[in-house]
Amino acid sequence: MQRWRGLADIPQDWGRSVVTIGSYDGVHRGHQLIIGRAVEKARELGVPSVVVTFDPHPSEVVRPGSHPPLLAPHHRRAELMAGLGVDALLILPFTLEFSKLSPADFIVKVLVDKLHARAVIEGPNFRFGHKAAGNVAVLSDLGATYDYEVEVVDLYVSGSAGGGEPFSSTLTRRLVAEGDVEGAAEILGRPHRVEGVVVRGAQRGRELGFPTANVETLPHTAVPADGVYAGWLTAGGERMPAAISVGTNPQFEGVDRTVEAYAIDRVGLDLYGLHVTVDFLSYVRGMRKFESIDALLEAMADDVKRARALTESYDAS
Repeated sequence: MQRWRGLADIPQDWGRSVVTIGSYDGVHRGHQLIIGRAVEKARELGVPSVVVTFDPHPSEVVRPGSHPPLLAPHHRRAELMAGLGVDALLILPFTLEFSKLSPADFIVKVLVDKLHARAVIEGPNFRFGHKAAGNVAVLSDLGATYDYEVEVVDLYVSGSAGGGEPFSSTLTRRLVAEGDVEGAAEILGRPHRVEGVVVRGAQRGRELGFPTANVETLPHTAVPADGVYAGWLTAGGERMPAAISVGTNPQFEGVDRTVEAYAIDRVGLDLYGLHVTVDFLSYVRGMRKFESIDALLEAMADDVKRARALTESYDAS
């Protein structure tokens, strides 16, 4: 998959293409329907498929300080899109100047002059241009002028997550924030992931016999609610079952919120300085302060036992 950062990166000889535009944070199952249809349409027409997205998130530029927690960084979204068969990803730097483009100017500048769109695939709630004035009706009207067709795909899949609410990035963020990582996984089609570099912490886990990887997460990451979870820690291409702790470590009067993962049954791991990923499978228990260190150790041993069983059961299914 080709990756372009800005309009200037698009090859000058780029021909017609099928395009879809959106933030696509998380590339959840609803997004997958739209992107998958764009890929399918491109193959029907014999042209490449292109996903257009933005960095930073438009809300941060239009309303500073309102950046939503991110379900996946851009490189992760790119991996997921490549897995869906997308031919090219265009990340547009979203600036205040760019936000002021009218819907028509946006269409001409991006879809017509640069990507030579043959077809545009979007969800029903797609908005674009200055003050989000453009919608699918405007997109279609302009298509008649600039020779591209528009197809609208219903992205609102639903299931048990969120009590049956239609799947969306907003719902997924809410479930992650509540610690409902199983519900989030239903929407995403995979466990929710956070990633970052392993840094040195207080090393209390090592002292207690449960050495953990203290993960310095990427900015704006959607981190699950405080608690203990079952999941996986992946480092150097190796995925290891893990018991994961999120919170301020109330047992030791902690202040900073951290994500720490204990690789189950692994001894002597040295992960400092490595970029790792942590996938959240299931909520195990809430974070609390115990009456004694012995009580804490007993709870931690039980956490590991439960996390081992949950990951083994998932891998066997």
